[in-house]
Amino acid sequence: MERNKLPSFSLTEETSLSDLRIVLLGGRWTGKSSAGDTILGREEFESGKRTVQCVKRQGEVAGRQFTVVDTPGWWDHFSIKGSADLLKQEIMSSVSLCPPGPHAFLIVINADSSFEEKHRKSMEEHLHQLLGEGVWRHSILLFISGNHLGEKPMKQHSETERKALQWVKEKCGNRYHDLCNKNRDDVTQVTELLEKIEEMVVGNGGREFHLETKVLQELEEKRKMIEERVTQRDVKVQKQREKLRDLLKELRIVLLGWMGGGKSSSGNTILGRQVFRVWRSATQCMKSQGEVAGRQVTVVDTPGWWKFIPADFTPDRIKQEIVNSLNVCPPGPHAILLVIRVDTAFKEEERIILRDNMKRLGRRVWRHTIVLFTWGECLRGTSIEHHIESEGKALQWVIEKCENRYHVFNNEDMEDRRQVTELLEKIEEMEAINSVFHLSAETHRDEMETDSSEDHLSTDTPKDPELKPEHPFSQEGRQQEPTPYK
Repeated sequence: MERNKLPSFSLTEETSLSDLRIVLLGGRWTGKSSAGDTILGREEFESGKRTVQCVKRQGEVAGRQFTVVDTPGWWDHFSIKGSADLLKQEIMSSVSLCPPGPHAFLIVINADSSFEEKHRKSMEEHLHQLLGEGVWRHSILLFISGNHLGEKPMKQHSETERKALQWVKEKCGNRYHDLCNKNRDDVTQVTELLEKIEEMVVGNGGREFHLETKVLQELEEKRKMIEERVTQRDVKVQKQREKLRDLLKELRIVLLGWMGGGKSSSGNTILGRQVFRVWRSATQCMKSQGEVAGRQVTVVDTPGWWKFIPADFTPDRIKQEIVNSLNVCPPGPHAILLVIRVDTAFKEEERIILRDNMKRLGRRVWRHTIVLFTWGECLRGTSIEHHIESEGKALQWVIEKCENRYHVFNNEDMEDRRQVTELLEKIEEMEAINSVFHLSAETHRDEMETDSSEDHLSTDTPKDPELKPEHPFSQEGRQQEPTPYK
């Protein structure tokens, strides 16, 4: 039978539906939101912007009432371990947004991009671990492209890509459809998709998809717990902000973090102009100055360490440059901004690597450190507190080490100067309690040693092997002090 020439059929009275409920799933930038607009025949979702929360829209299509839920996309080439807990919760919650449950999941793939084994594995992990094996019985593979593809989704890819696509196609019961988001006037492509959805629903006896009651209860309990902890954290932050002292006329800031975290972009946002090079790995410290909100501000950008590689393997020149950054703005920085992306996972592995790289600056560095979350635009309507509480103990450990100091930047909106002035105020509050941070020849070796009560997430967490990195100012094996920045 020719494709798109399906026989006519109708739902029986037993399986008659007052409306069809659809959930869109897939990786980031696959075109899920645009597909939702195409199905509903109008602009309902914010296409071109990353979805960070589930969004539900309703409408009438071909005489039938429809509910469409758009979901946040995962990084389609990363394991589920790399997805933030908040994203996982949102995907699971999508089922509850269209009670009593969705009739169909449309698994969206960008047909114009590659689809390799890593993409297939990422998809399998996210769907299976979050929604269970039963999700496939309610799924249709939806190819999205700028042009109609006909049978091309399978033919235009390499052999290895075709194998990966074939696996997904078979898991979906060989149900798939192609949709051209640039041709929304072609209602045929939508009505044919709806026919395939109805046919699948008939095959499932009209039953919608359900998550186990226990899973939904646990999800709701977790949400309530997070809400309570968000309130507690907010109260704690407000109390700390009441410690504000006299404002400074000059502020010196050093940016630290892993490569690709957004340090350079954050430096540009603070200074309000393009000073530091973005998307190019820095190899040495760079300093720039300017007037910001009536203050003289010095910003030092530093080379980043690798996110997934232990600190032992951080190149010596990078380690040295990180220590040198403190000499770039004498007599020392008022604040260390520890830059962490909000759109990726932060688990125990990342915590240990971050901790070990920070150890070179001594234990006192945490007294002068604020966590700066970047890619804040990905949060949209979600509070940063929700992200902190959802992500878990590893990220919370970092926040607590910084005495509950954190801030969020949207580096895509450099014109939003309020986010900068609020950061400077937080730095001033911190400086009112602490003095300027610097390393000196008088730094005692015990400053470098780790307090085991602070170094681990809890007494139940197995202790990591003690790392004793060589410090340029230690009394034993003392090296020549680093050359100041020129």
